Amino acid sequence: MATHRFGGSWTERKLAALREYLVQYQQIFTTNPNAKKLKTLYVDAFAGTGDRDANEDIRQSQLFGYDEDIRYYQEGSVRVALSLDNKFHQYIFIDNKVKHASALNELIEQDFSDLTSRCSVERENANHWLPKWCRTQDWRGQRAVVFLDPYGMNVEWETIKAIAETKAIDLWILFPLGIGASRILPNEAAPEGLWAERLTRLFGTDEWRTRFYRQGTNLTLFGDEDDSVTKIAGVNDILEFFLERLKSIFQKVVDRPLILENSKRSPMYALCFAAGNPKGAATAVRIAGYLAGRKSR
Repeated sequence: MATHRFGGSWTERKLAALREYLVQYQQIFTTNPNAKKLKTLYVDAFAGTGDRDANEDIRQSQLFGYDEDIRYYQEGSVRVALSLDNKFHQYIFIDNKVKHASALNELIEQDFSDLTSRCSVERENANHWLPKWCRTQDWRGQRAVVFLDPYGMNVEWETIKAIAETKAIDLWILFPLGIGASRILPNEAAPEGLWAERLTRLFGTDEWRTRFYRQGTNLTLFGDEDDSVTKIAGVNDILEFFLERLKSIFQKVVDRPLILENSKRSPMYALCFAAGNPKGAATAVRIAGYLAGRKSR
């Protein structure tokens, strides 16, 4: 079976936070009399193969900025979710790659055969599939946790917005802070073309231009005015803007996400959490916020 090559110790922290949250989530829905009436779903929108081979080659380590020694074989988020003692009623795994979808089916059949009836693997573009799914479900009798762990900046705001509009989904999203949004922002000019479009699709607005850049006018040696653009946003400013965007559509959001750093202590990702259900949002954010704070120390 194919394995998915990615990660470092930051991945361990990410998966540990996800695992512990899912444990707490399912405990609520198996012990609370009112919550027990609801069906629970887990959705992994960029599922990969379900497992991962963490023996990274040198080129990949240099590209993404991590070089720590890690185990050869480690769990992925799919295996984490399927291994819980308290099972979800339904698991949905999404990946648009044929090999990944095939490996997911193989993993389920070989290692979790008792859960095959609860699992579905969708070989689809998550940004196309998820919004349609969110809008066609009857959320009166079910709740879900959605995990968005994209390749780079592949998540689009319309997908995040569709999740929020259900008012029934808790969202974990890995925001590409240091290796994505920050790296594609030049210091002396706002990006244009495909990179600008990607940022606008990610944030759902082009307001990032005025938040991340300042326009000014300088005098040249000849007394002429020369327009200038300067980058004013650091990684913290970029993250704050993303959190503001989440807060504009979700009931509650963890203010201090889990920051995942490489071996040189440079921020790579922010594991963000947002709760959509009005009744359960406070509890959900309290649990997720505790996990984020504990894991980041």
